[in-house]
Amino acid sequence: MPQTVLYHFLTEVPEAAAIWSALLLLALGLLAVLVARPERDGASDPAPDPAVEAAARRADLRRYADEVAVAAAGAAQTARRRREQWVTAQDEADRAWRAYDEAEAAARRLAPAAALPAPHTPRTPAEYAARERWLHHAAMTAHWRGDLSARQLADVLAHRNGWDPRRHPAEQEIVLARAVRESRRAAWAATAERERRAWRDAELAAEAARTLSAESYAAATALSPGRAEDPAAAVEGRDDAATTRLPVPASAAVPGARWRPARAG
Repeated sequence: MPQTVLYHFLTEVPEAAAIWSALLLLALGLLAVLVARPERDGASDPAPDPAVEAAARRADLRRYADEVAVAAAGAAQTARRRREQWVTAQDEADRAWRAYDEAEAAARRLAPAAALPAPHTPRTPAEYAARERWLHHAAMTAHWRGDLSARQLADVLAHRNGWDPRRHPAEQEIVLARAVRESRRAAWAATAERERRAWRDAELAAEAARTLSAESYAAATALSPGRAEDPAAAVEGRDDAATTRLPVPASAAVPGARWRPARAG
């Protein structure tokens, strides 16, 4: 009996090993076929049509040229609007400078009078009341002209910050002229700062308009029949269009490309 079992074991184990080896080889062969099949399928794909690819690239270039043209038109409009704002700010700064110059001249004319003694007048309640009325009237007139702010007028009426109604009108006129001069100086400084900011904004807008105009012209030139053979090169080089020195047509130029700030005194 043991010899029979040993005989069957020795005769059947090699057969089973051979069967398992054949199945393993078959599985490896199928796996190799599945792995190699995509390569064969890819190798069998037809080559892309150059005409179709060129048409797609040209369509991309045309779409890009249209977008840049719209952006260039908007930038040119913005540049014109910013320039108009700068011109308005420059006019305001010039008017403020002239007003300050007039106030400075008036204060200089009254400066020698400050060294003279005040005229002698009787120091009566009626005299002080007249002096106070004169000061209030002069301060309100200056406020209506825009030479004194509401806070300064309130200081005058409340007799604060050096405003003394007991002074002679000649002295009050000198103090008032100096206050008007300082008020106009502050107004001119504010308008001059607004003019400088408007000029910087106009310069930035003009530079952006020039850049987009040059880029739009480069994209339009790339679409011309003379350069239709290589639209891909134009698409790839559109990032450098802003720095390319190309002749920009007069219709695309921005008026007033270079501006200069107003004279600041």
